[in-house]
Amino acid sequence: MSEPDRTLSYGPLPEHVVDVRLPFVEDIAGPAALVVVVHGGFWKAEWDRAHAAPQSAGLAAAGHVVATVEYRRVRMAGGGWPGTLDDLALLTDTVPALVAAAMPGRVDEARTVLVGHSAGGHLATWAASRHQLPPSSPWHRIEPLPVGVVSLAGVLDLALAAALRLGGGATQALLGGEPDERPERFAAADPARLLPTGVPTVLVHGTRDDEVPLEVSRSYAAAAGTAGQQVVLHELAGIDHMALVDPTSPAWPSVLAAVDEALRPHP
Repeated sequence: MSEPDRTLSYGPLPEHVVDVRLPFVEDIAGPAALVVVVHGGFWKAEWDRAHAAPQSAGLAAAGHVVATVEYRRVRMAGGGWPGTLDDLALLTDTVPALVAAAMPGRVDEARTVLVGHSAGGHLATWAASRHQLPPSSPWHRIEPLPVGVVSLAGVLDLALAAALRLGGGATQALLGGEPDERPERFAAADPARLLPTGVPTVLVHGTRDDEVPLEVSRSYAAAAGTAGQQVVLHELAGIDHMALVDPTSPAWPSVLAAVDEALRPHP
C-alpha cells in the first residue's frame, strides 16, 4: 500500500485535507483521470480517510490520479449538520482544480469521478445533486458538477436509512433528528429527493451487505427512474459491505469497471 505522494489543503480547517496518489503505471501517456475518493463510516468521527488508503492505492495502481478527501464528521467540532455538507460542497468545488495545479500535466481535470463508499456514497451523490437544491440554499450550484459518480453501497435514501436505523441511527445523528422532526434537513440532504441530476451515476452494491442493505441502492435507482434519469445499478452476488473497498476482493474488478463506466462520455 502506498503512502500519499502529496497532502494538500482545500480549506482553512485541519480536516480540510486531501491525500493525492499518482498512478503507479509508468507507461501512462498524458494526463490521467482524477478519482476523488469520499470515505464512509456512517459520517462518524472514528472513521477517517486512513481506512480508505488501500482502496485509494488500488485505484492509483489502476492508472488514476486519486484524491482522498477528509471532512468534518459527527461528534467533531463543526461536524454533522451543516458542517459535513459545507465541507463536501467546498471540496467538490475546489479539489479537482487544486490537484491539477499541484500536479502539472498529470491530471485530466475534465475526466473526474467522485467515488464514495457507504456514507461517502451519500456525500458524493449529494454533491453531484446540488444544482437541484433551491437557489436559497448555501450549497446550491447553478450548473451540475462536471463529474461522474460511483456509489459503492451508498446510503442514498436517507428516509429509508433512518427508518432502518442504519449505523445505529447514524442518519438521525447526522441531521439532528427523525425525518418528521427535521423535514427541511432531510429535504436538503437526501439524494433521493434531488433527482434527476443529469450526472452519470453508477451504483455498485453487494447482495450480502448487512451494513447498508441492497434495497437502499434499489430505492434510489427506482426514484431516479421515476424522475426520468437512468441510473446504472450493478448488484454483486455474494459480496458484503467492505469488499467494495478491498482491492484484493473478487468485487474489485467490478469497482474498477464502474469507475471507467462513469468516466465514459454520456449522451
